[in-house]
Amino acid sequence: MRKKKPSLDKHVDKDVVLCRTTNHRVSNHATEALLRDAIPFTKNWKRVPFYKREEYQGASEVCVISINRNLYAKARRSMDGLARMDRERLSFNLI
Repeated sequence: MRKKKPSLDKHVDKDVVLCRTTNHRVSNHATEALLRDAIPFTKNWKRVPFYKREEYQGASEVCVISINRNLYAKARRSMDGLARMDRERLSFNLI
């Protein structure tokens, strides 16, 4: 009898951007909410090129929070628990 090779989920190592923000306080609140709900994520601050700063209201850097595609719905529910002011300062990606 031939053994079947184990297969991985098709979304392994497939991270998607959950949200972006230019506000340090809001990025900390968002990551605290994800940690509280035990959702793994990555948080990177990226430099915004000078000619694109108008898009980000003059900010020189933007925080990008990424999660695994399988946890997107759980992460969005977690973000719904944030204060309204914080949610308004997050730019969510829809998948």
